[in-house]
Amino acid sequence: MEPWRHRALERGGMGGVGVPTASALFVLPPIQSLHMPLSVAFQGEPGAFSEEAAQCVFDEADLRPHSTFEKVFEVVEGQSVDRAVVPIENAVFGSVRVNYDHLRTHAVTIVGELQLRIHHCLMAPEGATIETVETVRSHQQALGQCREWIRAHLPHATPEATPDTAGAARAVAAGEDPTVAAVAARQAAHRYDLSVLADGLQDDAQNFTRFLVLAPDGVDDVPSVGNGPPKTSLAFVLQENVPGALFKSLAVFALRELDLEKIESRPLVGHPGRYRFYLDVRGAAGEEPVARALEHLREITRELQVLGTYPHGATYPKG
Repeated sequence: MEPWRHRALERGGMGGVGVPTASALFVLPPIQSLHMPLSVAFQGEPGAFSEEAAQCVFDEADLRPHSTFEKVFEVVEGQSVDRAVVPIENAVFGSVRVNYDHLRTHAVTIVGELQLRIHHCLMAPEGATIETVETVRSHQQALGQCREWIRAHLPHATPEATPDTAGAARAVAAGEDPTVAAVAARQAAHRYDLSVLADGLQDDAQNFTRFLVLAPDGVDDVPSVGNGPPKTSLAFVLQENVPGALFKSLAVFALRELDLEKIESRPLVGHPGRYRFYLDVRGAAGEEPVARALEHLREITRELQVLGTYPHGATYPKG
């Protein structure tokens, strides 16, 4: 296990689990009420959904766009920024799997989450109409979330994947080509002076993306974001050639009547057919019975990483 992750597991004085207690996590008010001039990284161009998510939980922050998720994690890890907001899962199109990998390989900790309702718009330069559109550009997740709408209303248009939604909107505005449109947030249309040809493109009205709020690992007195009940995210690798290993790893929570909210698996690099599991459990890592469950899990796994204890997040927009 990486040395920095050993330090993350060892600090806190909680019987070896090494994560601050729930009381330590939640005594401070949410960041958005502190009015601190925080720098917050996000992936994409200005106008991206990630920027909107950051604006939901941080007031008066210095929002800093980056071209890739890897760069976002790097600047948080290196403490070039105070926080970052990254997507981790969409209710329609599934997990942003690369960010699970980044959580494990970068010295960051999860300090909050939120759910953002994703409302997609079709936008193009002034003078364009739906009938003129031959190419639709957006992030592959956005194109996937609007697949049926595009098939029904733009059957002859060619979808083209781009690194992010707002970047697609910016490029469409710069090109001034009425045959090329973008799928992005309405705020991107306002920012890049594009005409909205249609809105509500998402195939499912319950289209939400869950975002994580990250802070550098090992920094003291980091206030959490939100005030919901605590949850803990972790990653673990099973021991080799142990019958029923996955069942036993999940049983440590069931025996203590702890609710699991999510389990995700990713291939273990260099070990074909083996996996790393990511899990969310209700409760704080520093308090019973989660602490006991983690101690038990450590005994029966090859590797265990606590990625953060943080409050359940709010849903935006509210109301």
